[in-house]
Amino acid sequence: MTIKRRLLFVAAVVSLCAVALILSRAQAVPDTLPAELNDRAFWQMVVDFSEPDGQFRSDNFVSNERTYQEVIPELKLRALPNGVYLGVGPDQNFTYITALRPRMAFIVDIRRQNLIQHLLFKALVEMSDDRGGFLARLLSRERPAGLDESSSPKALFAAYDDVEPSEALFQKNLADVENWLAGRHGFALTPNDLRSLEYVYRAFFAEGSALRYSFPRRRLQVFPTYAELLMAVDRAGVNHSYLASEQNYGILRDIERRNLLVPIVGDFAGHKALRAVGRYLTEHGATANYFYTSNVEQYLFEGDAFRRYYSNVATLPLGEKSTFIRAFFDVGFMYPPGIITPDLHSVQLLESIPSLLNAFGNGEISSYDDVVARSK
Repeated sequence: MTIKRRLLFVAAVVSLCAVALILSRAQAVPDTLPAELNDRAFWQMVVDFSEPDGQFRSDNFVSNERTYQEVIPELKLRALPNGVYLGVGPDQNFTYITALRPRMAFIVDIRRQNLIQHLLFKALVEMSDDRGGFLARLLSRERPAGLDESSSPKALFAAYDDVEPSEALFQKNLADVENWLAGRHGFALTPNDLRSLEYVYRAFFAEGSALRYSFPRRRLQVFPTYAELLMAVDRAGVNHSYLASEQNYGILRDIERRNLLVPIVGDFAGHKALRAVGRYLTEHGATANYFYTSNVEQYLFEGDAFRRYYSNVATLPLGEKSTFIRAFFDVGFMYPPGIITPDLHSVQLLESIPSLLNAFGNGEISSYDDVVARSK
């Protein structure tokens, strides 16, 4: 056996043993996940788990993944009783969380601005009894007459599109949000955090439900609007979004009010965030059930950061049903074999996390194409 083959064999054995250890560890520790976190524990987790602020090329106020709901029926079949959700990015996570009902959720994003956006939404959701009230606050518009619990997402957005935004209402709402987060919850927001909060909030004030994902100095009309994302459906025509119904909104509001949706700042390939989440889940007998990565892995393969990333993922307690949720974006309008979609810009792909870690340990993963080819 050559030295190279011997090393690959050793790596494979180590990988298989590591995954087996992770699976057995997840089953051995009693389930002590909290039913809720107090404000101090929530904020301490945000502080202790977070890494320094990082950079990304876009503000990423809303998702650009039009087909993100299409995998939800399959994902529901993979739910675990002690399952926890991990994700990245803005509010598309709310739809996955609402539909999949994890015991707890962590949003890990390299930008502190994303953390602040999640705190903004947290405040708005907690302050708003229903979907109509939430949109009134988010968009800084007076609530139109006639909206009730039976209103469809289409009716909700159409009603607010006919209402002009109010600067006075925006300023009042902004002050209310700051007081809610810093005063009521006691979160130690810095001056930079407050400036970031206003910056994010003003984007929704200025663009309303037409706000899109965009690159600096460039608005791409091919990307869906905030309203279009919340009105999207799966392949069976079912809308799973957190604004699809009052029941869905209530699920999101409940997890926010119990402080169980925890946003933290972290690089997937960083030294701290994912590992801190892994330690917490292990200590509480929980399992990383779902890990929504968007297309972050694509960037990690631009260097060797993907190696550190998968090493971090290997520290998470896993189950046989633990699943990656990926967004694959085409460049030349090409998709993996067998993928059929009416959308020319993204498609959601799923993969077993233990299976990927085994492949990585076996030396089978060296490019982003390798990852995409394995996903279904």
